[in-house]
Amino acid sequence: MNIPNFNGCRILVAGDLMLDEYVWGEVDRISPEAPVQIVSVQSENYTLGGAGNVVNNLVSLGAKVSVAGVIGDSSDGERLLGKFTELGADTRGIIKEAGRRTTRKTRIIAAHQHVLRIDRETRKEISAQVLDMLTEFAEKTIPETDGLLISDYGKGVLTDPLLSRLIASARKHKKIVVADPKGDNFKKYSGVSVLTPNKKEAATASGIEIKDDSLLLKAGNTLLENTGIENLLITCGKEGMVLFEPNKPPYKIRAEARQVYDVSGAGDTVVAVLGLALASGLSLQAASELANTAAGIVVGKVGTATVSREELAAAWNKCPDNSLIKNKSLADLSRIVRELKQSGKKIVLTNGCFDLLHTGHIMLFSASKQLGDVLIVAIDDDLSVRKLKGNDRPVIAARERVRILSALDSVDYVLTFSSDELKQLIETLQPDILTKGSNYAPEEVSGYEIVERLGGRVVLFPVTDGLSSTRIINTIRKGHGAV
Repeated sequence: MNIPNFNGCRILVAGDLMLDEYVWGEVDRISPEAPVQIVSVQSENYTLGGAGNVVNNLVSLGAKVSVAGVIGDSSDGERLLGKFTELGADTRGIIKEAGRRTTRKTRIIAAHQHVLRIDRETRKEISAQVLDMLTEFAEKTIPETDGLLISDYGKGVLTDPLLSRLIASARKHKKIVVADPKGDNFKKYSGVSVLTPNKKEAATASGIEIKDDSLLLKAGNTLLENTGIENLLITCGKEGMVLFEPNKPPYKIRAEARQVYDVSGAGDTVVAVLGLALASGLSLQAASELANTAAGIVVGKVGTATVSREELAAAWNKCPDNSLIKNKSLADLSRIVRELKQSGKKIVLTNGCFDLLHTGHIMLFSASKQLGDVLIVAIDDDLSVRKLKGNDRPVIAARERVRILSALDSVDYVLTFSSDELKQLIETLQPDILTKGSNYAPEEVSGYEIVERLGGRVVLFPVTDGLSSTRIINTIRKGHGAV
């Protein structure tokens, strides 16, 4: 089954807006003042957390998003507002409350390990004035949207009166409502289309200690019967999810085995994808399965990550075509590389036509990957190959060369470019290492001066004598034997 086209969907997200700060560093000694590690800070970056991460996930999948929430009047609040503006989200529903602290969670990561988290927050309930302002915005916006997503982190924004008004307005206009709950009173979410607690939250709210599958089913049925919610989706981490619907047996969704790097933000992804899928017309079971697939993707990434439509489509269809995931635009790669570098990854870039792949290319990719953590292969588009090699080239179109290269384990990302854009590409990506075959002199490598100016280096690898795509192609055309 193909996933829906989310580009036409309009979603309102209401909830606790947070700023996630990541401090990346290295540890090589213990403090003489106390038995604690000394982290030498290398870089810092900020991302949207809480309900903001739900927004980030929605935008990455193509939805149009409006945001309802509260920030403080400090620099953290301004930074949050700027992040939403960069995403193109409608920020008219973000209310600035004087004297309120904007929630900021600082995660310190050293040697790719999470060392410490520092929280700056308030749980103070919003004022009556802010409550009225949020309600007024929501009631004007909900009729224009396809669904309402509620992201509750218990920071004082989603009070019982506000939840009641939001849900009532959405139900009045027959809109999907998906809520990620907080606390032990799930009755305040009465009327939502789907509630998405994790197993621990479901146990607390139901009063049933979930030790096995039978107790999980008991807890789920208890919540469904006693809280007034329409449907319940309990997320169970590596065990997948269980969907509870009225008058139906529980529906178990198994998680695929994946390497887990970071579970932070997985619940945000579930809410975003579930709500978007339901708003797009998928059945509740299909939407839940799609959300489960999305959560499996983001836990394999560091930090509060998002999932792209291409990644989701490939995983959903179990598609062996890795080009759906690895083929990126320069704009996308610029963002990806920036995030990778902030987490301490070394970027290697190589480029060429690669029109008819041979063993020399394979050796180049393998050797290049060993120099760093991530290998980007930039290939000349068809027009560039024609200019470089002649009017009878390429013999393999760019889209097929991308698919071939994407199938290689040594290649992490593939980019198609015009040969006159190479220097701009290098300026944008700023690779740590640029590799080429040793049939070039270093000063003949296009862009080498840019790489070195930016603090990188050029590495040349030996090439197999007489082995080239052009020679192989000419040999085939002449009808000769193997090269």
